[in-house]
Amino acid sequence: MISIEELLKLMVNKGASDLHLKVPSPPVLRVDGELKVQEDLPGLSAEDIDQIFASITTSHYKSIFEREQELDFSYSVAGIARFRVNVLRQRGTLSIAFRLVPIEVPNIDKLELPGILKRLVLKPRGLILVTGHTGSGKSTTLAAMLDYLNENAKRNVITIEDPVEFLHRDRKCIVCQRDVGEDTRSFAAALIRALRHDPDVLIVGEMRDLETISAAITAAETGHLVLGTLHTYNAPQSIDRIIDVFPPTQQSQIRVELSQIIEAVLSQVLIPRVTGGRVAAFEIMIATTAIRNIIREGKIHLLHSVMQTASKEGMQTLDQALELLVRKEIISREDALSQSGDPEQLIKLLGYA
Repeated sequence: MISIEELLKLMVNKGASDLHLKVPSPPVLRVDGELKVQEDLPGLSAEDIDQIFASITTSHYKSIFEREQELDFSYSVAGIARFRVNVLRQRGTLSIAFRLVPIEVPNIDKLELPGILKRLVLKPRGLILVTGHTGSGKSTTLAAMLDYLNENAKRNVITIEDPVEFLHRDRKCIVCQRDVGEDTRSFAAALIRALRHDPDVLIVGEMRDLETISAAITAAETGHLVLGTLHTYNAPQSIDRIIDVFPPTQQSQIRVELSQIIEAVLSQVLIPRVTGGRVAAFEIMIATTAIRNIIREGKIHLLHSVMQTASKEGMQTLDQALELLVRKEIISREDALSQSGDPEQLIKLLGYA
């Protein structure tokens, strides 16, 4: 059987973002978003995957998996890369997924991310949401924003991640990175305790439950800059998700609070480049007075119409971002339409109507 180190080297050499190991299939790589079965490698047996699991975990993680039947952790291969690992059971056997985390911390300019991210991460306080589906690059965007902050401002930064991915060295900032399960019980508990650690900036890997979202809002209200992720597709859906997690009796008050603290919602998708690789397309909502009024009044359906006409403030809808990438011949028309929330509108923007 090929060793896990050799499989991970193969993953890096082929430019794959993910490696999937599952009985009885051969290893499967995801390259530029497409799953590719490594047909030249043998299928994996239950014993093969058990052996791999034993070789990459500690007794601590094994006990967590035995108790929870689910496991997330980081794994490193010296001189190659770090990996985010998820283990689960399926049909009585283990299935393991590895996500590549490059050793080099991402950079806003090198990734060709919107320049407005630089201005946003230097905000003194407020809430910035980075949203998108799983695998859309949210963690990479947050890491690039933190990297810029670390180079340009003196801040005490606490990240709460599951697991810790990119490793940030202290430059101008002090950066404390906490691993949920290893360094803290939960996102919510870490957020609440972090407020006593004199932070300027809090970065929350996932905001998916009432307790975590409530703690993030409190942190932003008390003068901290909070950056967090949601598994939502666009700005209106993100605002609705934050409000809807609260009981109906609290939602009116939460709309008011959110309108006061929100600074931006950045919603992203990853799309194949015509020349190979992938590029991120961003929907950008900036909290102008008009945007804050819409949120406070609960007229969330009006957000997109304001965003469409507010390019001077740095805003754009996803369709506007996709249109620009097509016109620059960075992505294909077909891939743009497949990612659009309103293909008919995108066709009109592109002039095909």
